[in-house]
Amino acid sequence: MHNEKAELRSRLLADRRALSPEWRETAAAALSGRAVELAGAGQTVAAYVSVGAEPGTRPLLEALRERGVRVLLPVLLPDNDLDWAEYWGPEQLAPAGRGLLEPTGPRLGPEAVCAAALVLLPGLAVDRRGLRLGRGGGSYDRVLARLARARVRPVLATLLYDTELLDAVPAEPHDLPVQVAVTPAAVHRLAPR
Repeated sequence: MHNEKAELRSRLLADRRALSPEWRETAAAALSGRAVELAGAGQTVAAYVSVGAEPGTRPLLEALRERGVRVLLPVLLPDNDLDWAEYWGPEQLAPAGRGLLEPTGPRLGPEAVCAAALVLLPGLAVDRRGLRLGRGGGSYDRVLARLARARVRPVLATLLYDTELLDAVPAEPHDLPVQVAVTPAAVHRLAPR
């Protein structure tokens, strides 16, 4: 299982790195147009700032804010858990460890994610059952466990390139499915097992 995940991760990461910056920019704009529809004014969305060749989230962060959505962004803690702070615009993002950009505003605490109606989870692939292949750091597994403990059920969605919606991804029994995969071409409602 571990090897299968590792091989798939390296293949998907290589595919992402092969995409041209222009293509990625076009994909980010298309993703934003699709994903912004998942949140309404006045709602809270837990999002993230894309890095490197990840499907771009910056146009989406701005589109959500313009729509009157409260956007929370993660702040990586030393133990790999996530704290959260509100997004106030690109000029309020600062470089952090591991090449990440983090919001500079007040920290709201790891529980802040429980207020979100929509949680965007980074991932490398999702399958038709909603099982997500993450990067393997475990930060979002903690977020999902926290949501489950708080008995809140936000919509869980992953932003992907079209080729990253797969028939099956290797999964562990504890992996929680996402309900939605958003690609530049479409919003895919998934059938969690």
